[in-house]
Amino acid sequence: MTNDGPMFKNIQEDQAIRHILEGTATDIGERFFQSLVKNLVKVLKTKGAWVTTYSERDRRLTPLAFMLDGGWLENSSYDIAGTVCERVIIEKRLVHVPDSLLEMYKGNSDLEELEHLLKNFAVISYLGVPLLDAGENVLGHLSVIDSRSIPNSPMIISIFKIFANRASAELQRLRAEKKIHQSEEKFRKLFDSAMDTIVEIDKDFNITRINLSGEKLLQLSSEQASGRPLRTFFTTNEFNKIKALATTLERQPMNIQGLWIPGGLKTMTANGTGFPAEGTLSKFEYDTKACYTLILRNEKQKLEAEQKILSLSVEAEYLREEIKALGNYHDIIGDSRPLLQVLRKVEQVAATEASVLLTGETGTGKEAIARAIHNSSKRGSKPLITVNCAAIPSSLLESEFFGHERGAFTGATISRQGRFLLADKGTIFLDEIGELPIEMQAKLLRVLQEGVFEPVGSSKSLCVDVRVIAATNRDLPSEIAHGTFREDLYYRLNVFPLEIPPLRERGEDIIKLARYFIEKFSRRMGRPAPTLGQNDERLLKAYPWPGNVRELQNIIERVVIISSGDTIELLEVLPTLTPPELQAARNPEREVARQPLTEKEMRLLEKDNLLSALELTGWRVSGETGAARLLGINPSTFASRMKKLGINRPLAG
Repeated sequence: MTNDGPMFKNIQEDQAIRHILEGTATDIGERFFQSLVKNLVKVLKTKGAWVTTYSERDRRLTPLAFMLDGGWLENSSYDIAGTVCERVIIEKRLVHVPDSLLEMYKGNSDLEELEHLLKNFAVISYLGVPLLDAGENVLGHLSVIDSRSIPNSPMIISIFKIFANRASAELQRLRAEKKIHQSEEKFRKLFDSAMDTIVEIDKDFNITRINLSGEKLLQLSSEQASGRPLRTFFTTNEFNKIKALATTLERQPMNIQGLWIPGGLKTMTANGTGFPAEGTLSKFEYDTKACYTLILRNEKQKLEAEQKILSLSVEAEYLREEIKALGNYHDIIGDSRPLLQVLRKVEQVAATEASVLLTGETGTGKEAIARAIHNSSKRGSKPLITVNCAAIPSSLLESEFFGHERGAFTGATISRQGRFLLADKGTIFLDEIGELPIEMQAKLLRVLQEGVFEPVGSSKSLCVDVRVIAATNRDLPSEIAHGTFREDLYYRLNVFPLEIPPLRERGEDIIKLARYFIEKFSRRMGRPAPTLGQNDERLLKAYPWPGNVRELQNIIERVVIISSGDTIELLEVLPTLTPPELQAARNPEREVARQPLTEKEMRLLEKDNLLSALELTGWRVSGETGAARLLGINPSTFASRMKKLGINRPLAG
């Protein structure tokens, strides 16, 4: 051992192995690496040694144990760039620097701290080796340093590698242990986050553990359930069903590891409360022993959840309709005397529980008035459920009003709540009540009088507390006389009658509504809002508005669409007015002094005049009985004006 130098000549390989075994036999983790480094320094008689882990992502070494000159240094990580360790890691081989180690770090500002450390301890030599796994991946690095030259001795390198192999083995064990821990933690989270109850069972059908859902369902903790016989949660017949299924599983091919339990299971909680459950049984092996997993789902809770989801979905749809309706009207707009009279009555009746019957022409805003009554009442925080009686097929009305049970009729695959139940503690608005078939009127009357009904297919009576507001554009007393509407239902609904005035009687409200709709549709279309001129206002007030507010809204939407400037093109979309109506629009106070007509009004008058003449003469233009002779103009001039004004003879038929 002449090449080993005086400091290493007494080192023996068996002595090194003994030091490793004695020093690390009972240690693991951090204590193991401290023992390993301490014994490495002792065996090789070096100034220091350290063992690290390596992060390939950020190219840094983190010491697990670092001994220098008999003391332990703080374990701070460092970048390998420019260090002697970099060659060890990148080239995956042992690197030996017998002397002049400091020369490698001079002039490198990033390594000043390391250079200062080596200089303080007069370190001149280095021996390092990578710690590799079975796949030749770098796990870390082991090295020794000394203030004297470390000789390149086969014996030293052999002993050094023995320490390195031991360090590598422990690093691999720690990484495997970490992966197992992470896998177990992941499984535990999955196990406990499952919504279904999971029960693990040993070969003797004793419970080994249950998940969090199982704790809630069976009403005991996993610790309390562990070791408890499975039979305590089932009747004898149900438990035998599980055992029989386990026997069937044992006979199944390996690829079939789970079976559904037909007919479900009658299950009991820890306190003896029974409930129906769906279940599956699976098998697995642990430590060469057969084990089972029983997965349970409370069928009653499942049905209740499905029913709740359906109920919330239906209620959400009604709320969407209500929000849409609120968006259509936003609020009741206007301050005309007829409207203010209605609003005073709304204020009076809202504070009561009385039924209200809204009457008036179609499109007058009866739903907006119903909403105002509801919102101003004590029930305003509860739902307002709207039912359009004319829009629901007569065969579905009872189900729509009162709900149905599963299987009540073809297509009833699930139970469904009716609108009266959804309106409980709130208000139900029965629009177009006059369209309700006579056979449904008696059932509706019972609910209004007693607050009781039975869902279709059920014998169980349900009670509700609902305020009723109804609306119609029909003459219900006339319907009663003809036998199409029940008189007792009429009186039950007509506790507080409220007639909504037509738009033509609301004067300046027409202009306010028109301006509101212009702003609304212009904003929706992302364009500047055109203005209403004086002639436009006269035309709006002169028109009779048979479709009321709904018709006004549609007209204004078309006006905004076709308008290209600051003014609207009302005459192009407003249904044709007769010349007297136009004159009334032009001169509403019937003043003697006539005002000049605009060009559009002149063209409209001329067109109406030509059409009147054509209709009187059967669309004959020329001849003694033709329209041209009737108006006293040349037939060719008449034909030219027809073409200019876009007048075409309608097709026969």
